[in-house]
Amino acid sequence: MIVRVWRGRTRAADAERYLAYLEATGVRDLRATPGNRGVRIFRRLAGDEAEFMLCSWWESSQAIAAFAGPDVERARYYPEDAVFLLELEPGVRHYVQVLEATDVAR
Repeated sequence: MIVRVWRGRTRAADAERYLAYLEATGVRDLRATPGNRGVRIFRRLAGDEAEFMLCSWWESSQAIAAFAGPDVERARYYPEDAVFLLELEPGVRHYVQVLEATDVAR
C-alpha cells in the first residue's frame, strides 16, 4: 500500500469553505480513480491559518499515475485552489505502508 500525502494552508476564516471545496473536487476524483483505497483529511488550526493534510491510500504507483498524471510527485490542483490556498506547493510525498496496527488495547 502506498500513501500519497499533500499539504496546503488557507486562512482560518476559509477553512470550512475550503474543506467543502476539497471534498467536491479532489476527494471526489481520488475516490473515483481505480486503485484508490481511501482518503483522509486532517486539519490543524494555527492562529489565523488552517493547515490541511490530505492522505490517500493506493494499491500501486500505476493507480497513482492514473490520478496524478505521469509525474506522480507533482501536486494536482483545481481552479479554485489558487483562491483559497496561501501557496501552491509543487510536490507531494509518497510513503510505503510498512505496518498497520488498528486494534486498540483496552
